[in-house]
Amino acid sequence: MAAKVLFFGDPGIDDSIAIMYGLLNPNIEIVGIVPSYGNVTQEQAIQNVAYLLSLAGKTDIPIIAGAKGPLSGEATAYYPEIHGKEGLGPIQPPDTLPSAELLNFDEIFKIIEKYENELYIVDVGRSTSLAIAFILGGDVMNKVKAFYIMGGAFFVPGNVTAEAEANFYGDPIASNLVCERAHNLAIHPLNVTIQAILTSEMVDQIVRQGANNPYRNLIRPIFDYYYEFYKKSMPGIQGTPLHDVVALSAIVNPSIMQYARRRVKIEMSGILKGVSVADFRANPDKEPVETLDRIALRIDYEKFITDFIQVMTNGRVDR
Repeated sequence: MAAKVLFFGDPGIDDSIAIMYGLLNPNIEIVGIVPSYGNVTQEQAIQNVAYLLSLAGKTDIPIIAGAKGPLSGEATAYYPEIHGKEGLGPIQPPDTLPSAELLNFDEIFKIIEKYENELYIVDVGRSTSLAIAFILGGDVMNKVKAFYIMGGAFFVPGNVTAEAEANFYGDPIASNLVCERAHNLAIHPLNVTIQAILTSEMVDQIVRQGANNPYRNLIRPIFDYYYEFYKKSMPGIQGTPLHDVVALSAIVNPSIMQYARRRVKIEMSGILKGVSVADFRANPDKEPVETLDRIALRIDYEKFITDFIQVMTNGRVDR
């Protein structure tokens, strides 16, 4: 049976590729998408999700309006040099899209109730919308099977400051709240996602062999745009990291990931704003078992990328 996934994100190139992967993967059923601010504005994120769903003929998947800004009320900085002005590199979603009903935030709780104890929540954007769900949802959130998020950085530099990763930095108050309240939480930080490299040769293979992939004409221009940024920011890198795909892939390919169980906290202000903290000493302080999170420390890259290429070349949306 396919894993039921409620997807939170801020597409954004890597978020968009994760959505493509999820829609094409026979072992994943995306049952709702919550687009929020982050890589782009909330309004643009909604537009991008509607565009991706329309290309796949999946306009029946609910789109639920997420947050427009962080809990702190601070202004959000956007980075068009990374994701493009509209969030899909050089691709501009058409002005006219098939009408998609934009649902209210309460739909999140209806979906959790519908798929009680079998629903995975995947959050690969800023944590604000998921934090609000915890604030408003109460005990309903305990009916989620597990939470898989992309965020944080352990043992490696950050990507927005010297030590902080962008998702946790964008709303550290929300990220800390999620880490405190989410049960069965798996965190996929930069130290593993930066290794999940998609190369130009792999893109060629996907475009050449993915006859049933409705996104095949998007993948090359999106990849090239993203790669131009990474070549400047990380000289010598051989491709683009599939940061957000990792969190989704780990649900249905658990053998690709090795986790350590530690309690994670997020610094909420000051020069360490957004920094993810965990006790990795040989004898860490004792914490209640229920407060321990799973932190991804190692990824089996070959298994991960083989699965990704397989899904993107042979997967179908008409399932």
